[in-house]
Amino acid sequence: MSKKLIKPGTDNQPKGSYEEVGPKGGKVRGGHHATLDPGDRLPPTSKKGNLWKKN
Repeated sequence: MSKKLIKPGTDNQPKGSYEEVGPKGGKVRGGHHATLDPGDRLPPTSKKGNLWKKN
């Protein structure tokens, strides 16, 4: 089962660690990681079109 891919700037995501992935969910070389608390918004990605995936 694949995890849901989420657009940058989306808020009210579950608390936890997120990894930047490519448009189809693949790994991104030098991609960012983000740790969200309740009510936080996902930050921008390093490249337009990339998305976030919860770890």
